[in-house]
Parts: sequence; C-alpha cells; structure tokens
Amino acid sequence: MAAKKKSAAKAGARKARRSPRLAPNAVKRGLSATEVALALDHPDIAPVVELVRAAGGAPLGAYREPLGGRPLLLASLPFSAVQPTPFQRDLSPTHAKKLAVAIEATSAFLDPLIVVRGEDGRFWTPNGRHRLAAAKVLGLKQITVLISPDESLSYRILALNTEKAHNLKDKSLEVVRMARNLAKREPARTEASLAAEFEAAELLTLGLVYEKNLRFGGGAYSPVLKKVDRLSTKKLPEGLRERTAYAARLQEIDNEVKRIVGELQARGMKSPYLRSYVVARINPVRFHKAKPGDKKPAMPIAQALLRMVSAAKKFDLSRVNMSDLAFVAAGAESAD
Repeated sequence: MAAKKKSAAKAGARKARRSPRLAPNAVKRGLSATEVALALDHPDIAPVVELVRAAGGAPLGAYREPLGGRPLLLASLPFSAVQPTPFQRDLSPTHAKKLAVAIEATSAFLDPLIVVRGEDGRFWTPNGRHRLAAAKVLGLKQITVLISPDESLSYRILALNTEKAHNLKDKSLEVVRMARNLAKREPARTEASLAAEFEAAELLTLGLVYEKNLRFGGGAYSPVLKKVDRLSTKKLPEGLRERTAYAARLQEIDNEVKRIVGELQARGMKSPYLRSYVVARINPVRFHKAKPGDKKPAMPIAQALLRMVSAAKKFDLSRVNMSDLAFVAAGAESAD
C-alpha cells in the first residue's frame, strides 16, 4: 500500500513539473490557402516589384501574410540596396562577426531580412542590422529579403528585432531616436498614440539621458520611472522638450548618487549594490505597489524627480550599514 502511495506521489510530481499545454484558440483566424497566394503583378505588390528590379534585384514570390493579410514580397536585393533604419540601435561589431562565423559554418544564409520602403525611396531593414553586417563581412553580393510596402513596420523595432536581445540602453536609444524621427515626420502625433512603438514611457526619458551619457546606469532608475513615468498626450515635439528637462534632472540625481557612493566607498563599503541601495533610499515611491497596466502614476514624474534630488542632497551617511546592503543584494538576486 505504501509503495502504491509512493508511486502515485512520484507520478503527481512528474505531472506538476510538466509544462502547461498551449490551448488552441477557439476561433480560427486568418486567411485560407487561396487567399494567401498573390501574383507579382497584383496592384498591392506591383510597385514594390518594380522598385526591386530598378535596384538590380529579383522578385522571387509574393503572398499575403496569413494573420492580417498584409502583402509581402520575397526578393533578392543587392547588398548595397539595403540600409538599417536611421533610428535603429548601434551595431555590435562583435555580434556581427560571430553571426558571420555561424553563417559561414552552415554555408547558408537562410533567414531573410525584414525590409520596408524607406521614406527616401530606399530599402530599410528594421529587423536584421546584424545579419546585414554579417553579409558585409561574408562579402555577399545579394541578400534575401522579405519586403513590406507598409513603412509603419519600421517603427516596430522592439517587437520585430529578436536576433540579438535588447538591453535597457539599446531599447532606450532606439525609442528616443524613433521619437525624434516621428516628431519631424508626424509632429501632430502624441506619445500615447505610439504606445505599441515606444513600449514604455521610461524608455523615452532614459534614452535622452543615454544620448548624453552612454555610461549612465539606467537600470538603477528604471524601477522608479516605471511607477511615475507615463506616455504623454502632448504632441511629440512638446513631449520631447518636456522629457529633456526630466532627463537633465535625472542626470543631476545621478551625479548626487555618485557622490554618495564615493563617500560610502571611502568609508570602506565596497558592495556592487551601493548605487541601487542609494537610489532605493531616495526613491519617493518605493513603497507604492504598482499594478500591471496602471495608467495613473504613483506620483507626477516632475515631483518625484524633484524629491529625489532633495533626498540625495540630504542623504545621511551615518544611517547606512552593511545589513541594509545585504538586503538590497538579496532583492537584486531574487529579481534576476
């Protein structure tokens, strides 16, 4: 009897460890096979076909993507005809070289670049900068691309670009570059109307700081900003001007934090969590429990940043002890 119970317990444990099954959507969506096929001379794709041929490329086939019905063209383009979007993240030469080595090892460039028609009539890739650089390293004459006539896809970088994981600096710089570009092209648009493109309000603020200081430790301030920063309903140019002031205030706070960290280190405290500890201590909303999808900030961002500056200038070094730092370190490790 005991053996049966033990066996049943083991079976239950195995069942608990299994990954949950993905249930199919009850409603079937998208196009049928006959609706997916698209002729090269179809009006929805013919202009792109002509652009490809004019660039010295070759159209290979067209179709409608099966979810939203967007027309797409599979084509071969000369390497020189494709450029990254002007607001994309900075290239990592190390990653591009590693990618080139991996492609060389398989002797196959299998993954097409996602490409759109740029505003200047050229072809832009919002998803594939490192593969494009790898193609350059390999000396490829032609690259395979998947072209969309819909230029708006170029602003969905964060959603599309999965070939190299974004860190906070990458994301922030891309988002603020997108915002600057759109502020010129569509100045009547608001931040709130571009929530899908920008992903999070704090990325805009952090991006403005990173533009001035690439060594800025944005990770320490992200938890604060998540609670107080929200996408504005103001027009993009005005919103960027306002955020420039927030970014300057954030840099001022960081200068004070560096001063405090330096003084703590001079007292013999060498913990790698000193910056996070100091920022947590001056965070005016640290006890606020954020809820997913909160539209209302815990505190207006301008007020929060002003209070952080004041708290940093009044920081009491005598109240810091190693047990506090150990608590911060444990929290940081559990978050990882």
